[in-house]
Amino acid sequence: MIESSGTRRIRLDIAYDGTDFSGWARQPGLRTVQGVLEETMATILRRYPPHPELMVAGRTDAGVHATGQVAHVDLAPGQLKSLRRRGAPAGIGEAELAALLGQRINGVLGADSDVVVTRSALAPAGFDSRFSASWRRYRYRIADAAAVHDPLERRRTVRHPTVLDVDAMDTAARALLGLHDYATFCKPRPHSTTIRTLRSFAWRRQGDGVLVAALEADAFCHSMVRSLVGATVAVGDGSLTGDDILRLRDDRRRTGEFLVMPAKGLVLTEVGYPPDDELAERAERTRARRELI
Repeated sequence: MIESSGTRRIRLDIAYDGTDFSGWARQPGLRTVQGVLEETMATILRRYPPHPELMVAGRTDAGVHATGQVAHVDLAPGQLKSLRRRGAPAGIGEAELAALLGQRINGVLGADSDVVVTRSALAPAGFDSRFSASWRRYRYRIADAAAVHDPLERRRTVRHPTVLDVDAMDTAARALLGLHDYATFCKPRPHSTTIRTLRSFAWRRQGDGVLVAALEADAFCHSMVRSLVGATVAVGDGSLTGDDILRLRDDRRRTGEFLVMPAKGLVLTEVGYPPDDELAERAERTRARRELI
C-alpha cells in the first residue's frame, strides 16, 4: 500500500506473545495479530470509515513471538483528529495524535493483552514498514539437558533431551553466512525468491545454560530461521557435521536430514531501517526487486 494524498502514515512498534495467535496475517475464523489490531482500530475509529489496514515488516508464523515487530497504517486527517481525547487542546499536533493511537489501542486491548503497541509515531516521508526495511533480527532459545528448567520460560523456550555442543553449533552457523540461495531452508512460495544475505548467525550458552541463537539477514523466507536453527542443532547433537550443512545448503533442495524447530522458541527482536532520507529509495528498490521475481 502506497501512502495516498492527504493521509498520514503512522509507524507502530509492536510486541506480542505468539502462543495463542495463528500468526501475524489476518485469516478468516482465526485469531491473528493483524486481525486483533485491525479490529481494535476499527472499534476506535468506528465513526470514521473506512477501517484502516496494517502493513508489516515481516509476517510471523503461528506461535512465533515478537518484541520488535514494525507495522504502519495510513489514516485520513479526520481519523487522526478523532484520536484527540476529550478535554485535550483543540490545537494538538499530528505528532501528539499519532502517539495517542498506540495508547488508544492498548487501552481497548487491556492491561493483560498478549499484544502491545510499544510506540506509535508519525512515520518519516517515504517510510514503508516492509519495503524500507534493511534487515531483520531474530533470537531462538533452546534449553538442553545442561540448562536450568525454568517453567516460567516454557512458552518461549524449546526443550532438547540431550546436551548440545554449542561450540560446534556456533562454528556451523557462522559458516552459513553470506549471500546464497537458501532454498534448502525455506518453504517454497510461488513467485518468491530464496536468495538472501545472512549477515550474522551465532550461538551462545547463557549463565543458566539456555542456548540462544542470534540471526540477522536482509530478509528471511518462510520457515528459514527455524530451519537454520534445526540444521545447527543437528550439528550440536552429532547427527550432522558442519560440512554436511554446507553441502545441504548448496544442494538448494528441501531435505529431511534435520528438523524444522518449533515456533515457540523464536522471537522477532528488531527491524532495521536506513536513514530517513534513504527510506523512499530503499522501498522502491526492494519493491522493484520483488516484482521482478
